[in-house]
Amino acid sequence: MSSISNTRVPLVDKAEESVEDRKANEFGPLTSKQFLYEVRSRDGEPLNDPILDTPSYYVVVITYLNYLILIILGQLHDFLGMTFQKEKHQDIMEKDGLAPWFSKFESFYVRRLKLRIDDCFSRPTTGVPGRFITCIDRISHELNRYYTYPGTTTMCLNLSSYNYLGFAQSEGLCTAAALESIDKYGICAGGPRTQLGTMDLHYETEKLVARFVGKEDAMVFSQGYGSNANFFNSILDPKCLIISDELNHTSIRTGVRLSGATVKAFKHNNMEVLEKLIKDQIVSGQPKTHRPWKKILICVEGLFSMEGTMCNLPKLVELKNKYKCYLFVDEAHSIGAIGRHGRGVCDYFGISPSNVDIMMGTFTKSFGAAGGYIAADKNIIDRLRCDLTTTNYSESVPPAVLSQTCTSLRIIAGELNPGEGLERLQRIAFNSRYLRLALKRLGFIVYGIADSPVVPLLLYAPSKMPAFSRMMLQRKIAIVVVAYPATPLIESRVRFCVSSSLTKEDIDYLLRHVNEVGDKLFLKVSTGKAGGSLDGKPPRWDIDEVIRRTPADCRDDQYFAN
Repeated sequence: MSSISNTRVPLVDKAEESVEDRKANEFGPLTSKQFLYEVRSRDGEPLNDPILDTPSYYVVVITYLNYLILIILGQLHDFLGMTFQKEKHQDIMEKDGLAPWFSKFESFYVRRLKLRIDDCFSRPTTGVPGRFITCIDRISHELNRYYTYPGTTTMCLNLSSYNYLGFAQSEGLCTAAALESIDKYGICAGGPRTQLGTMDLHYETEKLVARFVGKEDAMVFSQGYGSNANFFNSILDPKCLIISDELNHTSIRTGVRLSGATVKAFKHNNMEVLEKLIKDQIVSGQPKTHRPWKKILICVEGLFSMEGTMCNLPKLVELKNKYKCYLFVDEAHSIGAIGRHGRGVCDYFGISPSNVDIMMGTFTKSFGAAGGYIAADKNIIDRLRCDLTTTNYSESVPPAVLSQTCTSLRIIAGELNPGEGLERLQRIAFNSRYLRLALKRLGFIVYGIADSPVVPLLLYAPSKMPAFSRMMLQRKIAIVVVAYPATPLIESRVRFCVSSSLTKEDIDYLLRHVNEVGDKLFLKVSTGKAGGSLDGKPPRWDIDEVIRRTPADCRDDQYFAN
């Protein structure tokens, strides 16, 4: 423990916090230019098939046994409770001839499994989610049935927010621009120079987004989820086909269902399966009539937020052109955070955005704002402006949010404060590579590509989720654990969200504690197939050696598996 205590990240007490201290807590200073990495374009080269590291059979068996024991105990608890404590189980029991609020079977997972670890989710926070995040302390009662709040807070190192480029700050160009827009326009979209809730700032943002992503035109929306959920029914109908990656976000799934179009899913990032599916659907055509499909839309995400993997854009473009399909890419997690210039997957692969028909993204991650956008050719955007329900039935984006978006976009593009955007991009690239390779060398199973700011570390057994989360909180580190149904049942994980606001020393601090917790919870089950091994042996590097050697090695692609 002595080596850990010597590397603690300094925290500043809020009562004594100056402006300089607050800036450092929200965005850590760069300690050396050695801790920057410039992402290289792939120049149209597709990704190699990923090499997945899998645990030993005993890990899988233990994971299933864990769930079996929890299910048996939960069923026993239900039986005894409904027999001897009926007053505590009114929600799943009939009363006065009326049906229960919840089905016993359908609510079982939430009541008997998730409730046990509810204190690990939705922890209340306050303030800016920057380099550090302030968690509001709470005390759990009756196995997380309710909480009390003592009125204290804990400042934690933040590995839990989507603040990829660190633009969520209370000081700086973005904040100043947001405050200025409030003085000029007011809090809501109803100030001077407005037209039915649309301001000149909306038009300016749309032009800036279109120019940034490389499309003719764009539309901005007040909610990222709604951008997807309401988009598809404007361009598709039951005579159209959507071919969707099986791991696409729920907002896409909601949107395609609302459209009424036929949906076919293909195995995640498997281009051979995708091509076969396209061929089969072209041959068979529409159900019943077997007429040709009006449109076939391939739908993928740029960066998959649960896996840390990226769509194979070069191959997708090849298939799209070969079979005359359309291509939709959701860049919620990739825009701003991926690519040499932060312009997403097209920038990363060195492919012209003209090869992607529709590009969707959100402002809630890399830009520190809120809302989303759809970017495409002008004729498509003109059509959407006529009948897209998102704009017809929702509030317009507030001026402060638009100003935050515009300012962060200009910083990334180098139009404001030249050099700052490039530094942020190079810092997140270094931090992502360093953390991923270091975790692999310590012996953990980690998913995702080298440059992904989402770093999933596999936990497997359900009992290890709450243990890992609580032990990290004790060490003043905020992380996110994810379980079924967001992941496969036996692949529960902790999802580290890397930010450019973190320093190299912050990641060293994180690694020392993750290494210690990993030893206690027996999480180091990597075989080394996906990188990190020495001489082909399972990686079990010493933590001091990892911190000493990995910063230089993380620049070399030979240490990463696609």
